[in-house]
Amino acid sequence: MKKGHTSELYVAAVISIGGFLFGFDASVISGVVGFIVPQFGLNDWQVGLVVSAPTLAGIIASWSGAWIADVIGRRRALLVLALLYTVSAVASAFAPNYQTLVFARFVGGLAFASLGIAPMYIGEIAPREKRGMLISVSQLNIVLGFSLAYFANYFVLHISQSDAVWVQTLGIDQNAWRWMLGIEAIPATLWLLFLLTIPESPRWLVMTNRLEEARKSLARLKPPERVERDLAEIARSLSNVQEKFLQRMREVVLPAMRLPMMIGVIAAIAQQVSGINAIFFYAPTIFEQTGVGTNAAFAQAALIGMINVVFTIIAMFLIDRIGRKPLLMVGMVGVILCTAIAGYGFRQASYEITPEVARTLSSEISLQTLQPVVGIKFTNDLDFKNALRETLGDQGMREHEAKLTQAAININSTLILIGILGFVAAFAISLGPVYWCLLSEIFPNRARGPAMAIVGFFNAMTSFLVQFVFPWELSNLGSATMFFIYSGLGVVGLILLAWLLPETKGKSLEELELVLSRT
Repeated sequence: MKKGHTSELYVAAVISIGGFLFGFDASVISGVVGFIVPQFGLNDWQVGLVVSAPTLAGIIASWSGAWIADVIGRRRALLVLALLYTVSAVASAFAPNYQTLVFARFVGGLAFASLGIAPMYIGEIAPREKRGMLISVSQLNIVLGFSLAYFANYFVLHISQSDAVWVQTLGIDQNAWRWMLGIEAIPATLWLLFLLTIPESPRWLVMTNRLEEARKSLARLKPPERVERDLAEIARSLSNVQEKFLQRMREVVLPAMRLPMMIGVIAAIAQQVSGINAIFFYAPTIFEQTGVGTNAAFAQAALIGMINVVFTIIAMFLIDRIGRKPLLMVGMVGVILCTAIAGYGFRQASYEITPEVARTLSSEISLQTLQPVVGIKFTNDLDFKNALRETLGDQGMREHEAKLTQAAININSTLILIGILGFVAAFAISLGPVYWCLLSEIFPNRARGPAMAIVGFFNAMTSFLVQFVFPWELSNLGSATMFFIYSGLGVVGLILLAWLLPETKGKSLEELELVLSRT
């Protein structure tokens, strides 16, 4: 690499650390839920809120993030977000009560704006032949964040059960969940430092009429012979883009933006109603429903992270070879089939606490207390949970649910594990990376910020609703119905995207603007 030259891959990797932090922040809470429910005495809606608080903030971030990135620049905006992630991690770890924890996670959710800014930034610096792969680096970092959080949770859980002196000295045995949340401060601080080493987006600099700075930025990213040519092309496409963000909001309602906006909104909703964030945010909780126990549930959650990483890497190599649309269609079919398989697996389950099993539980729950449910066979998890709730009370049921489910269930847990892992794999090669790639491609330069703000709002709102209602769904609809709903919504998304989405592979952003405006 020449002195002063910054590799496009390096820039993409640094920007995408924000995706890693999102993934870590999103999935680390999955290991915390089981600890804070008894500690703070939370009900279904309170659990849903503490899990979904960052995504609720992300709804604000989806609007303000793109606007801030247009006002102060992509790089400065990301520096602010890195600081928010750091503050949130520290505050969450030291939260004294439920309300403080919700607020601290809300602050971190404001940094979710990085999900929209990162692909925008990468799309603006990447050459057309590598754009799909470089944008997929952001998705890879997201899934690496998910995966590392699962492993971190499992590691903290494991050492918290140790008798080692250092574990007790650091309070890990009594405050495992606080350590799970606080670890995020380390990568957040590192991201803040790495962001200082990358240039500003040349497209944003041209947009703000800072041509000399744009030329210097391009010189750091492109070979010398391409600098003036690329600068002229950007200037032509942004000839009137100096208008303010709110003024450019008018662009999204023009007839030429109708198809791009429809594709963006449908893809945003389809990505979330697939149920992916129910899986990522509540993985140990879902696996505990199969009766494997807490430790095994954490281990299986870590397996989700591994599958996610492997298939995201596969998608990175395929997205610029076979195209966005074929990859999306194949993956969505897999999503639909695998969620249906998981639903079928739960539908076949039955639950019965035999007298022999009840005696093994007597050290924690008295036989007299359990007597009303002993020897009764339940054909679905909903009836079983309702019976436990009537017998033990709501709080008692929550405290002992995992152990009682493990003791009572008769289920093909392997089938459900295959369904969930298959779902994650299918999502990782389709709705995950392809969605973010499409967002950076389908909107014209002039309207990209406002359009991504609107699409990001729909994505964040749908994600919030999926996470927020999940505990209630689990308690009131049951696991099988929940997965069948995800499968049915996936069918709707597949049909709409198969009908509307053109192929975007191998076209410059300027060429795509012409294609989509004429469709």
